[in-house]
Amino acid sequence: MRNDPVSFGIQLSPDQKSFAEQDTVGFRFGNKGTHSSRTIMLEELSILLRVSNPSFNREEYRTLIVQDNCLGKRTVSTRRLSFQRLSELYGLDSKGLLFRVMRQLWQSDERGRPLLALLTALARDPLLRITAPSIIGLRPGEELSRQALTDALNRGTGSRNAASSWTQSGHLQGRSRKIRYAVSPTPVVVTFALALGYILGARGSVLFGTLWAKVLDTGVDEMTKLAADAKRLGYLNLKASGGVVEVSFAQLLNEEERRLIHGTD
Repeated sequence: MRNDPVSFGIQLSPDQKSFAEQDTVGFRFGNKGTHSSRTIMLEELSILLRVSNPSFNREEYRTLIVQDNCLGKRTVSTRRLSFQRLSELYGLDSKGLLFRVMRQLWQSDERGRPLLALLTALARDPLLRITAPSIIGLRPGEELSRQALTDALNRGTGSRNAASSWTQSGHLQGRSRKIRYAVSPTPVVVTFALALGYILGARGSVLFGTLWAKVLDTGVDEMTKLAADAKRLGYLNLKASGGVVEVSFAQLLNEEERRLIHGTD
């Protein structure tokens, strides 16, 4: 299995990769991931974000899950494991850039929540990420071959979890037979997909060709229109003229974060 930051659709320098892996940013690389044992846990995440405060740190999320049992798990060991897996997938800390931005957008876009969860999980789980080409390559109405996910993972473990996650996001439908469906992103979801690429250093038209953009099943022209809608809603800055596109995120990123991301917004 490749340790492959290029799978984002962006060629990362060692400095960019080191920056992205910081706890205060939140991307994860490597050969291990949560999808060896769990899915994106959309139901659990939805409950957790409903009953928690956006300012919570990781320990406060741990208290909610383990001590207060907000997820309704039967045993303490299951509660602890749920906290561990949700932390791996999402960060669960208001100090983490990816989680903070995702949660901010989550509050304003109920319809887009499954895709917001998927985009975050793709940034943080290498095992889920390497299954993305198997999904992106399917045409709507085409059936997913279980072997395709197994081959992508280079082992059987986790292939069923990955298929379930892509079902939770809306890319697949069905139980025994998984059929590909096209998803319909909202302007808020497009904002987050573009922001993820931006944080890693992508700029201009490159933002519309990253992994996160591709999993939205939306062409560049339509995605640009959705980005224009996001601009009108106040989520991003967009300039598009003569084939040149400029996108920035002063509304989502604070001054310190913009400084860290290559010293500019």
